[in-house]
Amino acid sequence: MNPRNIFILFVVMTIATIGYFIMIDDTAVDMIVHNGTIYTMNQENDIVEALAIGKGKIIAAGTNDEIMQLYESENVIDLQERTVIPGLTDAHAHMLGLGTSMMIINLVGTQSEEEIAELVREEVADIEPGEWIRGRGWDQNHWPEREFPDHSVLDRVAPDNPVYLTRVDGHAAWVNSKALEQAGVTHDTPDPDGGRIIHDTDGNPTGVLIDAAMGLVSNQIPDPTPSQKREALQLAINECLSYGITTVHDMGIDLETIDIYRDIIRSGDSVFRLYAAIDGPGDTWEHFLQRGPLTWQARNMLTVRSIKLYSDGALGSRGAALIEPYSDELENDGLLLKSEDEIFDITVQALENGFQVCTHAIGDRANRVVLNAYERALRRIPAHNHRLRIEHAQVVHPDDFMRFREYGIIPSMQPIHCTSDMFWALDRLGAERAEGAYAWRTFIEQGSIIAGGSDFPVEPVNPLLGIFAAETRQDENFEPEGGWYPGQRVTREEAFRMMTTWAAYASFEEGLKGTLEAGMLADFVIYPDDVMQVDVSELLHIRPDQTILGGTIVYDRNAVPAND
Repeated sequence: MNPRNIFILFVVMTIATIGYFIMIDDTAVDMIVHNGTIYTMNQENDIVEALAIGKGKIIAAGTNDEIMQLYESENVIDLQERTVIPGLTDAHAHMLGLGTSMMIINLVGTQSEEEIAELVREEVADIEPGEWIRGRGWDQNHWPEREFPDHSVLDRVAPDNPVYLTRVDGHAAWVNSKALEQAGVTHDTPDPDGGRIIHDTDGNPTGVLIDAAMGLVSNQIPDPTPSQKREALQLAINECLSYGITTVHDMGIDLETIDIYRDIIRSGDSVFRLYAAIDGPGDTWEHFLQRGPLTWQARNMLTVRSIKLYSDGALGSRGAALIEPYSDELENDGLLLKSEDEIFDITVQALENGFQVCTHAIGDRANRVVLNAYERALRRIPAHNHRLRIEHAQVVHPDDFMRFREYGIIPSMQPIHCTSDMFWALDRLGAERAEGAYAWRTFIEQGSIIAGGSDFPVEPVNPLLGIFAAETRQDENFEPEGGWYPGQRVTREEAFRMMTTWAAYASFEEGLKGTLEAGMLADFVIYPDDVMQVDVSELLHIRPDQTILGGTIVYDRNAVPAND
């Protein structure tokens, strides 16, 4: 090749190379946020002023000058000294339950049977005879007598409509005579395994059904249609985003619900992240055993790699399984819903197929049974880092705390349960046993991390209420003074880590979310106030200004309020 042609080729290649680098200019990003207090929640606890975001992830975090000089974007958010924290993860919640509860009678906070009866009466006026009436949220511990109700109150206002009202914890139902009649529940109906039918002094059912007994009546209620489920899930997603929750560990779902989530994501109607646990053995579990764990879509919108089991009931309905009988019902030590061998068998099956196990355990006997089963399974399949979880871990015997740390078992806990239960938990447990209840500080000091959640719709969605409860062990009226068993309080940072870095670890996602540093998903919340520094009382009133998921604004308080 002659010198002239070599020169021409050199010029062409140089121009092409310059053009290439212009096209891939890495200074252009999709979003810049700056001029704020940004808590990265990384290992060093760095606080920065600005973030650069591209392709749904954080490109860089640093000072205003660093980010604004190195990057440019057509989408710049001036934080105006507001505060940013990583998108919050609710590590134990029920999305369909939340959405459904927003479509039926809301009984949360009701103070008496009569108040509930009036709400049912209003519903009867709007429907036809024979149609089911549903509600959720009653709690007899908030009523003057603190006793379970009976069907007569509901019979009076709804004689021609079956009524099914779920207790706030989801572990008991209150029904009327019409519902009992339609389900064929009579004086002679035996208690099902893992359930209890409450009877009066004459042996007749009162209308209160505990745990597995609830299914005797609930099986008669027509199933919601897929479109109704989709509407409920959409309501739940919008509600979560309005509170800065960008990921939910949805505890106990089926294949139909998973398919609806896929449809919502595919349609683009919502941008949200789900880490789903299959609702126990059954058709959905068999389906996933055949195909293996699922992470659907490259953007990590939906992951299915866990199974949810139940070992006992709830403390409020005296279904939690205790080593010794209840202090306020000496003939009752609760209900064990699965044996140690059953939990062991399913755990081994799950671990062999790449699935995590998340088992509900509230009472100290239930926690011990699950720990025994998990230890046996881990000896059978000793590979490191299975991250088995116990959901709630509310009452733990002193001898059992270190077993969590020894075997890497994650306590997945909901701080607001403590402050909801504390005014009657002492009656159920007695002072000595209550020392091991809702024991966050004990777990942390012994080396466990806690995945934090709310268990909505059992409790409110707002995560800052859980942060408040974790730091104070008080209710919203700042009772009791000094906090209930205050030695178990945690710091503000620890409380937020429960719902960011620690929750991410509990779902094997610590490499994707939970911190705001380069390479992580651009999920974060913008607050008008510094939620890390304000007086703890202010947490009760602060709401996010914006929620950003994958670099997209998915909630803006000044635009369209969620579910308005």
